[in-house]
Amino acid sequence: MTVKETKLKGCFVIEPKIFEDKRGYFLESYNQKLFNNLIGANIKFVQDNESFSSKGVLRGLHYQTGKHAQSKLVRVLKGKVLDVAVDIRKQSQTFGKHIAVELSKENKKQLYVPRGFAHGFIVLSDTAIFSYKCDNFYKKEAEAGIIYNDKNLNIDWQLNEEDFIVSEKDLILPKFENAIL
Repeated sequence: MTVKETKLKGCFVIEPKIFEDKRGYFLESYNQKLFNNLIGANIKFVQDNESFSSKGVLRGLHYQTGKHAQSKLVRVLKGKVLDVAVDIRKQSQTFGKHIAVELSKENKKQLYVPRGFAHGFIVLSDTAIFSYKCDNFYKKEAEAGIIYNDKNLNIDWQLNEEDFIVSEKDLILPKFENAIL
C-alpha cells in the first residue's frame, strides 16, 4: 500500500498493492494497523456505507458538525467518480481549498478525508458503486453542507452542469461563506 498526502494536510490518496494473475486479482483494501501507521493518526472506523448512482449524479458537498464530525475512507467498487474534498478547517493554511481525485474500479485508489473537510463526488461512468468507511456515527442533526457550484470554490466537476443530477436537499445547501463551520 502506498500513501501520498495531498496538498491539503491530512488528506491522503491511498493505492493498494494489487496481486494479479490469470485468475484475476487480490488486494488488501484496508488494514487498520498499516493505515494508521501510514497516515500518522489513530483512526477507528465504526460505520460502512455504500451508494449506487448513475452518470451525472452529484452527491455533496457534505459534512457532519461538532462532536459528530466524520473522517472518511472512500473508494469505488464499480465505475468511475470524481471525488472532491474541501478544507473547512478555519485555522488551516488551505482553508477553502479543494482537491479532486478520480477514483475508479480500475485504479482502485482510495481517498482518506479527515474531519474538518466537506466531501462530495460526481459519477463520470454510466453507473458507480461508491463505498466509504466513517470514524463516527451519522447524526441527522449534525448534517451540514456547501452548494456544489459555489463560485468561490470553483470546482471543475468535469461534466456539463446541465447533465448533473442533484437531490433537492443538495440544491439548497448554502454557499461556502454562509456554511456552518
